[in-house]
Amino acid sequence: MKVVAIIVAGGSGKRMGNSRSKQYLLLGGLPILVHTLRTFERASAINHVILVVPENDIDYTRHLIVEQHQISKVKHIVAGGMQRQDSVRNGLGIVSDENEIVVIHDGVRPFISEEIINASVQKAFEEDAVTVGVAVKDTVKSVDGNGLIKETLKRDTLWLTQTPQAFKRKIIKRAYQKAYEDNIYGTDDASLVERINIKVRMIKGSYDNIKITTPEDIELGEYLLKTRKESGTKVTKVTKEQRHKVF
Repeated sequence: MKVVAIIVAGGSGKRMGNSRSKQYLLLGGLPILVHTLRTFERASAINHVILVVPENDIDYTRHLIVEQHQISKVKHIVAGGMQRQDSVRNGLGIVSDENEIVVIHDGVRPFISEEIINASVQKAFEEDAVTVGVAVKDTVKSVDGNGLIKETLKRDTLWLTQTPQAFKRKIIKRAYQKAYEDNIYGTDDASLVERINIKVRMIKGSYDNIKITTPEDIELGEYLLKTRKESGTKVTKVTKEQRHKVF
């Protein structure tokens, strides 16, 4: 049985204040999406990739992203939808039965590692549904509409969820079909699986696995690339103090 990854890159540049879609902005001289795809290209657990992009970008992505950078695992490029969930659903629509595991990842998370991708796939084989994430470090408080604190949440039970998220094919397809029938939009793929009463396992991701959505994220991304190049390692641990120095 095979493993397919759906890479969702259907976003715009609104929060970047840029007319160019954020997945095509340069990071270390290469489009952000290229960094992401190259990691999935190297990940041994992934057999092939379905890339979801805005409909008007399909030809551009095929020629200037996939072909130019020799990303051989991308077998399909499909049009995205109005929201991320619609885009994932479009990708799921062409996932064949030969694929036992479906991995879903945000195209603008370029610092994901091969090790985490492979670990998520292995755990999905064992436990059906998996997301990666990191434990919350700061104190988290719940506030009301006026900004007044209602309560301080118990930090040791809170995690920040990332992608990739990996699922047995039948489970994620059932979760998406149910959400479609109920006209429900979840905050992530795992939340839709939770709705159909399937337990989702959280495994350790990386604090470097940032989602690039703002100009500040680009600056941090350049810093991460520079640090990795200098250290000669694939994974760089960046402290809170180092992150603050970037800005």
